[in-house]
Amino acid sequence: MSEIDVLAARFEEHRVRLTAVAHRLLGSRAEAEDAVQEAWLRVSRAGGAEVENFGGWLTTVVARVALNQLRARTNRREELLDDAPPARLQAVTDPAEEAVLADSVGLALLVVLDTLAPAERLAFVLHDLFDVPFDEIAPIVDRSPAAARQLASRARRRVRGAELPDATERRREVVAAFLDASRSGDFTALLAVLAPDVVVRADAVAVRMGAEAEVRGATRVAEAYAGRARAARLVLVDGVPGAVWSLRGTPQVVFAFTVEDGVVAAIDLLADPETLAGLDLQPLPQR
Repeated sequence: MSEIDVLAARFEEHRVRLTAVAHRLLGSRAEAEDAVQEAWLRVSRAGGAEVENFGGWLTTVVARVALNQLRARTNRREELLDDAPPARLQAVTDPAEEAVLADSVGLALLVVLDTLAPAERLAFVLHDLFDVPFDEIAPIVDRSPAAARQLASRARRRVRGAELPDATERRREVVAAFLDASRSGDFTALLAVLAPDVVVRADAVAVRMGAEAEVRGATRVAEAYAGRARAARLVLVDGVPGAVWSLRGTPQVVFAFTVEDGVVAAIDLLADPETLAGLDLQPLPQR
């Protein structure tokens, strides 16, 4: 196997987490996937054989790409909007498209994050949602660790308490419906809660545990999960409704859901211990 093939294989082991980071930073799965691909192009040119903390380095690369996109987005708004009302996260002009985007990220969080300066947003998302230390965030935003901490603190004060209960409840109902249908083996109910092009992706550890690396399409996902998920429980995953399967009280696999337009658009299966250690899991009442 060539050096580039080895590098590509190592990169793929981290793709799910990198996409999650970029998605939270940019608010769009499509933009997140583009950012991760751009990060791969940079990594493939630079090489990474000598990097000790490969996962941390990749997170830094993706964060820098996302920060550049956020700054470019802000600059475009300043040039084009002048005295117009503040734009949403992506300056979406189609109300239907904006509604889908807002539902996938969390309406209130989407709006509040969009009011933050790019550096504030990056510091908050990386530290509070992905547990990246401030001494690693600092060079990305060209600040000292203390200044990076202040950026996150300012962002946290504006975000705290902003999530709309109705938006979270809608997402919770969709995730709960998926789990109920999966446990009961109700194939029709599963199809009803899945987007036609739904995708389930598993990280490398989940694959070693027996999950398929990727399953696409509502029919295939429903077939794969009918009668399953009996031990999965509703939780908040970094403040977003999701599910977790635990063994003797220790999380083994987290199901991170992307909900769009009232149905499940994607599920990321996260089983890497390092990834799980960085997630904030809060139990939700079971119905």
